[in-house]
Amino acid sequence: MFTRLAAGLLAGASLSTLAVAAEAGTKQPVRWVSGGAVWTTKSKAFKTFFKNGEITDRALQAGINNSGWTADEIREGMTKTYKVDLIGVSRFLYSKDGVKFLKDQTRSYFPYWKKQKTAVVALRSAIIADSKDGKLSSAGIMKNLPVAFRLNDNGSSDGSQNVCKSGLSGAQATSLLSWYVFLPACVQANQILPAAPAPRAAAPVRGLW
Repeated sequence: MFTRLAAGLLAGASLSTLAVAAEAGTKQPVRWVSGGAVWTTKSKAFKTFFKNGEITDRALQAGINNSGWTADEIREGMTKTYKVDLIGVSRFLYSKDGVKFLKDQTRSYFPYWKKQKTAVVALRSAIIADSKDGKLSSAGIMKNLPVAFRLNDNGSSDGSQNVCKSGLSGAQATSLLSWYVFLPACVQANQILPAAPAPRAAAPVRGLW
């Protein structure tokens, strides 16, 4: 159980993370790595896609084609916003279950240089940074990634992502863009909201005598 002091310290840590992430947002949110080949989709291409649906990057087109969804569905899902509580999101992401969640969510998608060693910290910072205004979206999380991320399908990683949605199959259950679509809803559902204050006992009614 979090005390008020712990919640305050957590908020301070979260806000420090916000500042770092805000200054270091990457221009390379997805570097698609397959075998010895690397294709980079820059943030500019994603912004154009989110704004008007235009696809200007071949790697992004391939990612959409392999997502199990249409381009319009990906665009709608990644720009949809969810109401969240900054402290509630931070409490979850810093908890034992939250760390496990972040590790699961970075199965094949992690920082390009430090890889999985910094995956938890990097993804957490992006989620918290986008939550500061009480709203969370896939596009916002991607925008706030502090470093370049890679989707890796060689070595110990197979390119599959743990999409936070039951009942899916095929590419919809494992692709990166499908993972992005459902990530903010998953965070919203798992945030640890502050407990409501207990109602104060009513004062006894004094008689007239």
